Amino acid sequence: MSDMMDDQSTVSSQKEEEEPAINLLSMPTPQQQHTDPASPTVATTPEPPPVACGNKVMARSSEMNLEYEDGRGFGIGELVWGKLRGFSWWPGRIVSWWMTSRSRAAEGTRWVMWFGDGKFSVVCVEKLLPLSTFCTSFHQPTYNKQPMYRKAIYEVLQTASMRAGKPFPACASTDDSDSGNSVEVQTQQMIDWANSGFLPSGARGLEPPPAERNPYTEVYPEMWVEPEAAAYTAPPPAKKPRKNSVEKPKIKEIIDEGTRERLVHEVRQKCRNIEDICISCGSQNVSLEHPLFVGAMCQSCKNCFLECAYQYDDDGYQSYCSICCGGREVLMCGNNNCCRCYCVECVDLLVGAGSAQAAIREDPWNCYMCCSRNVFGLLRRRDDWTSRLQLFFANNHDQDFEPLKLYSPVAAEKRQPIRVLSLFDGIATGLLVLKDLGIQVGRYVASEVCEDSITVGMVRHEGMISYVGDVRNVTRKNIEDWGPFDLVIGGSPCNDLSIVNPARKGLYEGTGRLFFEFYRLLHETLPKEGEERPFFWLFENVVAMGVSDKRDISRFLECNPVMIDAKEVSAAHRARYFWGNLPGMNRPLTAMANDKLELQECLEHGRTAKFYKVRTITTRSNSIKQGKDQHFPVYMNNKEDILWCTEMERVFGFPVHYTDVSNMSRLARQRLLGRSWSVPVIRHLFAPLKEYFACY
Repeated sequence: MSDMMDDQSTVSSQKEEEEPAINLLSMPTPQQQHTDPASPTVATTPEPPPVACGNKVMARSSEMNLEYEDGRGFGIGELVWGKLRGFSWWPGRIVSWWMTSRSRAAEGTRWVMWFGDGKFSVVCVEKLLPLSTFCTSFHQPTYNKQPMYRKAIYEVLQTASMRAGKPFPACASTDDSDSGNSVEVQTQQMIDWANSGFLPSGARGLEPPPAERNPYTEVYPEMWVEPEAAAYTAPPPAKKPRKNSVEKPKIKEIIDEGTRERLVHEVRQKCRNIEDICISCGSQNVSLEHPLFVGAMCQSCKNCFLECAYQYDDDGYQSYCSICCGGREVLMCGNNNCCRCYCVECVDLLVGAGSAQAAIREDPWNCYMCCSRNVFGLLRRRDDWTSRLQLFFANNHDQDFEPLKLYSPVAAEKRQPIRVLSLFDGIATGLLVLKDLGIQVGRYVASEVCEDSITVGMVRHEGMISYVGDVRNVTRKNIEDWGPFDLVIGGSPCNDLSIVNPARKGLYEGTGRLFFEFYRLLHETLPKEGEERPFFWLFENVVAMGVSDKRDISRFLECNPVMIDAKEVSAAHRARYFWGNLPGMNRPLTAMANDKLELQECLEHGRTAKFYKVRTITTRSNSIKQGKDQHFPVYMNNKEDILWCTEMERVFGFPVHYTDVSNMSRLARQRLLGRSWSVPVIRHLFAPLKEYFACY
């Protein structure tokens, strides 16, 4: 477990350390959309040779009064806002080069230690603002969506309040479960104070005390405790720079301002190959090719791409740029069947200066993945991008596992009906698919807590399902009584794993922990030693999860996932990860004759589809709306209309009226479908089971 937590902290603490050029006066146009940054990128570089302690002491005395004396302000200890490429204005503290264990900052630049993760960057003074500009620099959407930004705001305002002599103690709480709320209340009080101008002392009260102006005084922010974990004792700060030359700190590459711009310029001058640089961030420590465009990608940008490629905002568009997985101002494709967006900076840098404004004036604007031509300045779409994208997710595994045990097909005369344990069963998609495939089901035991889902399963499968309640209450004795089982399936709730959820708690808190119930019961159902019989299992969850969570799930299940997108066999996008030992999980996904691949095929008579496919349908009602203008997907009687429940059922591959039980409302039926599996995808995965179990 200690290794696992180390991996988690390594990934979650990464911060891009670069300073881009940005027009501070630019404002988004109506056709531009604000997004908060994706997980930043960091690349490693060789460590510098250690410096003798005696030399350091000499350097201290001779250079103490020479640092940051260029007359441009922002001295050591000051609280500031700094701007990095792809990020909102981020709070930090000016520190001496001594704290960073690196070289001195050039004239006109400052070393900044960022609140939130304690990392360092060199930032030019043009990209710095005093903390007193809080009301204009604070970005509420990023605060709502990104935990690291919330942490940074908490820490900088704690420091500011102590300097101003106006501390905000945590709200008293007698119940541990309310501690998280008290942290949120405390933070909101500090934000209100900052927005009012840091009264009564104002900007003067934020000045650093004399002790913090000393270049060699180590100062660190108050420890942040995530609201959901506030009831627990916080660990001590872990970001202090090490000064023992024997145990060297892990040095990160600092991509100086203009690095990507300089390298791209060299590519234009034919002095450098674009395949040798990361087109997402400018790093030269590349590890693979960008899946969509000609150019390379570093390992950290790959992690960002894995997390963000299938993350969508409420408008159905990707949350981040398709090139760099960042960007605060993005251009959205005008093709109703495309959901990609591109940040202004990437467009102007790679396509050409002024290209972003030209795209804004073009209405509708077809993006670089939709146009018939594939070359736009230095941005060149790969001809085989579809297969590359599939391989990108298929080969994204940084862990190697022993191959899972394979079972030989069973002779026809020896095949028996299948016995299934379905955890988090939902609306019994697994049973429906097994019956559609003609596989005899001897026993189907399901754990489910949603009453509406249970009602659908009971009615549609006429009592075939044995419901056993909450998965947490199922014991080893229960498994022995109900078993043995031949197939264990399940997909734990994704709301605390999906990075779309700004309040997600991760794999180890909230509903994320239910994965371990699947893991526990999977091991309880494994065949006993010496028991030779086929045994299969399948676990499903979202693609848009943190890299560390995906790595930990794979570590427990001892295999890497397969990514399958239902758009290949249905009329809707629905990318999911599947872990398991079903035969042929990696084989190509092929549509069958009866699969409805276009939205028009799913509609009732007299209704016309406005889109070829719809975006991922979730439990939220507004997920039905499509495009940047939030259009309803259907025309009827010259008016826009939503998808009817029967049409949503066809999109998911269910029989018409499958969820039409118990006078359930339209929204209730959509919630059931939004949590379900895509029937054609599960049919694709279950089809090989016909070689092992009795069929009709």
